[in-house]
Amino acid sequence: MRHPLSRAADPDAGWLSAVMRLVFVLLLGTSLTRYLTHHLASPLTPWVIALSLALAAGHLSGLSERRPAWLAAVLGSWAVLVLMAPSFAWCAVPLVYTVLRAFPPRAAIPLVTVLTALVMVAQARLPGADPTLVLLPPAVAALATAVFLYMQRQGARQRKLIVDLIRARRELAAVERRQGALSERERLSVEIHDTLAQGLSSQQMLLQAAELAWEQDAAAARGHVRTAAAITARNLAEARRFVHDLAPADLAEQGTLEAALAALAEREAAESGLPVRFQLDGSPVPMPAAAQSALLRIAQGALANVREHARARRASITLSYLGDQAVLDVADDGRGFTPSPGGPGGPAGRDPAVPGGGRGHGLPAMRARLRQLGGTLTVESAPGEGTVVSAAVPLESPPEVR
Repeated sequence: MRHPLSRAADPDAGWLSAVMRLVFVLLLGTSLTRYLTHHLASPLTPWVIALSLALAAGHLSGLSERRPAWLAAVLGSWAVLVLMAPSFAWCAVPLVYTVLRAFPPRAAIPLVTVLTALVMVAQARLPGADPTLVLLPPAVAALATAVFLYMQRQGARQRKLIVDLIRARRELAAVERRQGALSERERLSVEIHDTLAQGLSSQQMLLQAAELAWEQDAAAARGHVRTAAAITARNLAEARRFVHDLAPADLAEQGTLEAALAALAEREAAESGLPVRFQLDGSPVPMPAAAQSALLRIAQGALANVREHARARRASITLSYLGDQAVLDVADDGRGFTPSPGGPGGPAGRDPAVPGGGRGHGLPAMRARLRQLGGTLTVESAPGEGTVVSAAVPLESPPEVR
């Protein structure tokens, strides 16, 4: 049976094993020198020298730390050597360490006890030995064993913590990958709703109008088809840009949010026939690119709601710079609705029952965009009195007050 802290399981302890082997050889050499100094003429001297050399070679090979049978041979040779020459008992210290590393505690502790008893017997056999020194070997063995077992448990806890940490990091990485995939999926779905879906809706209406007018007014029908083709080209450009997470095409072409909103109002009026007016209040100040993109997308989504559901006669887009924030208002004079308490203007919950307010994206998409920027969305409406959708975003650099 292998000990959990064996060399194969704990490569970092290799240097300590090497030190212990060196200490063992030094103690063995010192004991042999002492023996030869006092008992050179003894008939046991050749056996002592032979066993010492064999013991040194066997322990230096390192096999005693990897093979229990080899360790048993080393311990047996050392026991015979101690019985012949008690001075070799000091070699027990590194052997105790080897036993503790090679066997589990339930086997190592009894074996260490036997080694300690053998050392005590050897100490008692030494001429003129102090009786109090007999208590020294068990004290040293108990201390060494206690310290070793404590360090073993600490090492096991640390390895478990490391394993748990690695597992937690892997799980966290997997969660982050899933969250990233979900975030990207949400981004693409919102972008599709605010661009491609609206463009396809406009194309459908234009092509239906062209089909109805084809026989009576071919020029008007061709105009509808050309407008639908222009929308298709713009949608294609938008698709390419949001796949690469770039700014909206209108914003890239016009250069500023104000110009992009003005172009959006003009295009909406031309394509749907709904008069849309753009108004700028206040002096424009620098705004983060993400905030500009979000406000333009919100304006596109709000106008899509107006076009498809509000039955309005006119609409307006107002961009206001109010000190530390920019506010976008999209208003219409359509049929309106009664906002629910859980809508964007009230407590968190389901969006009001407005076009797109409680289904799909619509207002939830607008609110999600603003939440990422630390902004807010407010909806004001009443049946028959139209609707105002207001989106406010904080500005990084508020204008100076003069």
